[in-house]
Amino acid sequence: MASGSTARAERKLARYTAKRLAAAAGEKVPLTPIGWCRFALRMIGIFLLLLIFVPLHYAYRLFAYGSPFPMLFLRYTARVVGARVEVVGTPLHRDVFFISNHISWIDILAMAGASGTAFVAKWELSQVPVIGWLCSLNRTVFVKREHRMGVAEQINALKEALQDNWSVTVFPEGTVTDGHSLLPFKSSMISVMEPPPPGVMVQPVVIDYGPNSEEIAWIGEETGLQNAMRVMARRGSFKLRIHYLDPFSPEDYRGRKAIAAKAREEIETQLVANLGKPLRDYQHVVEAVRYRPKMTDA
Repeated sequence: MASGSTARAERKLARYTAKRLAAAAGEKVPLTPIGWCRFALRMIGIFLLLLIFVPLHYAYRLFAYGSPFPMLFLRYTARVVGARVEVVGTPLHRDVFFISNHISWIDILAMAGASGTAFVAKWELSQVPVIGWLCSLNRTVFVKREHRMGVAEQINALKEALQDNWSVTVFPEGTVTDGHSLLPFKSSMISVMEPPPPGVMVQPVVIDYGPNSEEIAWIGEETGLQNAMRVMARRGSFKLRIHYLDPFSPEDYRGRKAIAAKAREEIETQLVANLGKPLRDYQHVVEAVRYRPKMTDA
């Protein structure tokens, strides 16, 4: 009996792995009929949340600034798509610059729901139907990774967001990974810390989807829409832990590269502790951030 259950589990894992690899290769992975039902139900759930929170948000803005409803909306949207968020540690709620690893578009929903932070996210996310608009409600700063001539403009937008909001989050890898890897940190978006704004702290953050990381991750050639459909069509829920590590003062480090190196060291240490094993090299080419997997001898 046990061997039969094990065989079924292995077959299920093989099918899941084949679909995940096909999606990462840019192939369109069709949803099953029950998958379409789950996707539709979750979309209905998001629509109902919109009907509740968007009018409340705009009504609140008529009388005051800093509406709490985008944070609540994104928190419950993360739950509707399947995330069961657990916060580990204590996030600062004002005058803080969060630096985090990045695995999925769900990171933004969950972190905004946990702390109310604004974000710097890749421009492609703004093009995902519904999700891009949801993130813009929380004043996400969208950037084009390959748009090098617009870096100064993007930094100015980040400075305005930091001045306008209590907290801002940046994903310095410049792309999403698989939860088992950590790319070099690109420090250009940390230029806002040269010099550091008065009183602002840096707090490293680790996103951890546990054993579901590879399934949830938006990697390779998969489009944002296809990933959203695939994730929202999956069965059940998944745990998402957000580890808020000890904050540090950017004034104690000489410039953005030193700040990025310190944050990456803290994040890598926590990731290794979560996984219980060393990180592995990222296997996907990311041209926009000039990253290629290391070549290994056969």
